[in-house]
Amino acid sequence: MTEPIISVTDLGIQFRRNKARRRSFKDLFAGRKRRARPNQFWAFRNLTFDVAPGEAIGVVGRNGQGKSTLLKLVAGVILPDEGRVRVGAGVAPLIEITGGFVSDLSVRDNVYLTAGLHGMSKAEVAARFDEIIDFAEIQDFVDTPYKHLSSGMKVRIAFSVIAQLDEPVILVDEVLAVGDKSFREKCYRRIDELLSAGRTLFFVSHNERDLRRFCSRGLYLDKGKLVLDGPIGEVLDRYNEDYNNPTS
Repeated sequence: MTEPIISVTDLGIQFRRNKARRRSFKDLFAGRKRRARPNQFWAFRNLTFDVAPGEAIGVVGRNGQGKSTLLKLVAGVILPDEGRVRVGAGVAPLIEITGGFVSDLSVRDNVYLTAGLHGMSKAEVAARFDEIIDFAEIQDFVDTPYKHLSSGMKVRIAFSVIAQLDEPVILVDEVLAVGDKSFREKCYRRIDELLSAGRTLFFVSHNERDLRRFCSRGLYLDKGKLVLDGPIGEVLDRYNEDYNNPTS
């Protein structure tokens, strides 16, 4: 039996929210302000599943059901409160991809910095630098401070850097929802290439077309639970049925 590349066991994570107390008439007359009381809630609990090398998994669910949080746990960005996540290989995280760039540094310096933080040597970055810039289509802005780029240009260079990583696991969180049509198509082709090379994809999206295109299997999260783990078509059908016929 093939060893899973991602193994999730009884996974759970808590967050804290502030729950305001209702103001009484006494509070109103006394001019008292509401006091926030801390209140913890589980984003999800008891998640258990394995991902085999080369699988393409789509994670679906309504907003606020923990999809992006799950990706961050797999990436090691945050730690669980219960259970464990074991990832048997390096990850290339397309999650909040512009977050690690430094505004005052040039595009060139940011490419070297970001790729270096993800484990590429200076020589490796230099060898791939032109390819990164050409893919992002920002040849005329290499020495421009990153903060002066448009939002679309920032996404292009960030995707281009991360897509050059040789890590076996690719984590994608809605990044394909941004950028113009031609660049999205270029991103699609790049992901197709990575999947053809045997990479493992863990993909969060609300775009049903993208999920059906890239993924063979789906995970449906709802109300803190893994509702369904199965073929992507069945998972999307169940999600759409629940979405169109809410019970609460």
